[in-house]
Amino acid sequence: MALLLALAGIAGPIVDVCAQQTEQPRRQQKPKPATKPTPPQPASGPKQAAAAQAAKLDAAGPSQIGPPTVARFACLIDAQTGAVLLAKDAEKPMAPSSMAKMMTVYLLFEDLAAGKLKMDTRFSVSERAYAITRGTHSSTMFLEKTDNPTIAELIQGIVVVSGNDASVVVAEGMAGSEETFAERMNKRAKELGLTGSVFKNSSGWPADGQMVTARDLAVLAMRTIRDFPQYYHYYAEREFAFNGKTQANRNLDLKNVPGVDGLKTGHTEEGGFGQTTSAIRDGRRLILVLNGMSSMAERGQETARLIEWGFRESANTTVLQAGDTVAEAPVWLGAQEKVPLVIPHPVIVTTTVGQAAQPRIVARFDGPIAAPIVKGTPIGKAVVTMPDGRVIEYPLQAGASVERAGMFSRMSTLISHYLLGWAS
Repeated sequence: MALLLALAGIAGPIVDVCAQQTEQPRRQQKPKPATKPTPPQPASGPKQAAAAQAAKLDAAGPSQIGPPTVARFACLIDAQTGAVLLAKDAEKPMAPSSMAKMMTVYLLFEDLAAGKLKMDTRFSVSERAYAITRGTHSSTMFLEKTDNPTIAELIQGIVVVSGNDASVVVAEGMAGSEETFAERMNKRAKELGLTGSVFKNSSGWPADGQMVTARDLAVLAMRTIRDFPQYYHYYAEREFAFNGKTQANRNLDLKNVPGVDGLKTGHTEEGGFGQTTSAIRDGRRLILVLNGMSSMAERGQETARLIEWGFRESANTTVLQAGDTVAEAPVWLGAQEKVPLVIPHPVIVTTTVGQAAQPRIVARFDGPIAAPIVKGTPIGKAVVTMPDGRVIEYPLQAGASVERAGMFSRMSTLISHYLLGWAS
């Protein structure tokens, strides 16, 4: 609604202007041809803007999960719990456009973290990398054939200004050729669980068979943030200057939406306008992927609307703290009859605002547990069924140490066990 009001507020007040006329001598004039009356224009205002937006959303078709969106593809997830808040054809293949560069940057971050590359490592610019942006409308960081950009500059060239030339330089520098680099992209994508993605190049430039899904891009964004917090800040940079040219980040929501700190925009004729966005507020992070919109403005507005919706209409609740006891397991031949089973990680649930967080939690273990038991020993797992039907397993540990029982106690237990077992 805030978006609609903002759009409606663009029109200023109507001012009645009357031109003062002075009497002039009459002249004989040729009769003017008759003109068709101008049909009345519909009134503009908040109600009309809201109605137009509602009509557009209706025409775009429903989402499978969450509110409608004008995007053709959409996926909104909570990064902490993995809960899906919005899904619209999130598993269907789509053109990745420049959002494919997120995979290129992931591999680049991976080599940096492993020490295979350094920020001051330099790559050369091939004729192919130079030519990719010449004579086209391709995004570029304006590399020249004589340049030897550093890794730090190439990261900014890819992330901030979406340089296709920078992407090719990185692919060739890391793998020798873009084709070989694409093979590495696909291998790592499968390992990350990107089940619906096929990469043909490092830039997202249109190519037969190249595809991703909105769900896969959301997973890739989540893994980028989780795996490389030391490098993620590059995605929040708003501009980049190279070779005397300063360019702004195309992610308009970096400056317009509180908490947005990445990730990547994309646009091709085939795929339309898309964007993978992450925003964090009060320690909670949402990741949104949209694709198939009609303009850069629509991309920015729809992203802002859905990010606000996600934070406003959902919330996270911690139902178990790290160290909480989930169950007690019987102990065999121990100084104590039972040992507490604790969960080493908090269990957090995403629900609609006002909805009670009531997951089903079942402890599974093979028991009784033979003494002695050392505190922290892995014992079974907690199977948590979330309100949205997802099942997540958490490890369980012994919450206390249990010594073996004394000799007479053990003998008494064994005798009772065998006698009762025989009697039964």
